[in-house]
Amino acid sequence: MTQSTDFGFQKIPEDEKARRVAGVFASVAARYDLMNDLMSAGLHRVWKRFAVEQSGLRPGQRVLDVAGGTGDLAKLFAKRVGPAGQVILTDINPAMLSLGRDRMLDAGIMTPAVQCDAEHLPFADEYFDCVSVAFGLRNMTHKDRALREMLRVLRPGGRLLVLEFSSVWKPLQPLYDAYSFKVLPALGKIVTNDADSYRYLAESIRMHPDQKKLKEMMELAGFERVEYFNLSVGVVALHRGYKF
Repeated sequence: MTQSTDFGFQKIPEDEKARRVAGVFASVAARYDLMNDLMSAGLHRVWKRFAVEQSGLRPGQRVLDVAGGTGDLAKLFAKRVGPAGQVILTDINPAMLSLGRDRMLDAGIMTPAVQCDAEHLPFADEYFDCVSVAFGLRNMTHKDRALREMLRVLRPGGRLLVLEFSSVWKPLQPLYDAYSFKVLPALGKIVTNDADSYRYLAESIRMHPDQKKLKEMMELAGFERVEYFNLSVGVVALHRGYKF
């Protein structure tokens, strides 16, 4: 019997989710960065810089950016680890990955760009010093499987960074809901001619595990010393866990 999973507020067969998510990102890829700036008022850049600061990376180390999309984090990581280090940009979606690769090249950064599924990473065990996934985990069909894969490719002492929309401070919930379900789809319609994809975004955030639940999921996957940082009153949270 086919298992079901969430696609926003809908229940769909598990084997359909990757295709449906791919359709969302193929539709919005060309204006993805513009929409990020508009819908977060530029705050997504602050959140990403904070994640890099919490990575503890040093020159010469290796980073895997999972679901790295248009390469914002990968560029920051490349500056952090320097020419002696290595950053590998990955995404399951070819449209997003192509944009990320081109942006890295335009910035003068030569780095591998690999199309792959986070649930089946094509990398050796214990290779990376840091794995990051920003605004991508909630779109994965089997989050537990993806987390275990990220643990596998980390070396002992390495860390995982998960930057993701999370559970906002309760007093702001009504205002945040109004923005998410009214303003975002309307903005998506104007900028990308696609209201449905941004309606899915709002729904997928509500279905994603909150801060405490994601911490528990990371611990069940085998990460230790897991902690999280609420950013912008919980609109986004950065989770960090280590492999020992």
